[in-house]
Amino acid sequence: MTVVVGVDGSPRCHRAVQIAAQEAGYRDVPLMAVMAYSTQGVLGAPAARPLATLRTSADERAVSEGILGDMVRDVLGAQAGDVDQRVVPGVAGHALVDAARSADASLVVLASRANGAMGWKIGASGWYVLRNTPCPVLVVPDGSSARA
Repeated sequence: MTVVVGVDGSPRCHRAVQIAAQEAGYRDVPLMAVMAYSTQGVLGAPAARPLATLRTSADERAVSEGILGDMVRDVLGAQAGDVDQRVVPGVAGHALVDAARSADASLVVLASRANGAMGWKIGASGWYVLRNTPCPVLVVPDGSSARA
């Protein structure tokens, strides 16, 4: 059993990582942070960018590893070393569902996509996770609007 948290590199994920770490502690299970990256190649350089500036799949992976590692360290400090950090190719929703299945997750934690006039929202990846994950899913609202 483990707690899985989805990370996309946005500031709203800080609160989700924090809550996921607390849940993992309450359950006395490991925490796994998962970030997906794109393997889609670009067919040609955009007009404003030379071809040499395009990133390869390996570049995308390295950038994602850096973002994930930095976020986990920023949020958890010394506890970051205890987190299983996984950067996986593909679509975020599929990566989270696959990680939850392979880790026999007891909980998946996601950050809400945004706060609008109607409250928090869930993006396409979040909806995919909600429909396909074999365990409960906790959606964490943006920390700036969360009420104690």
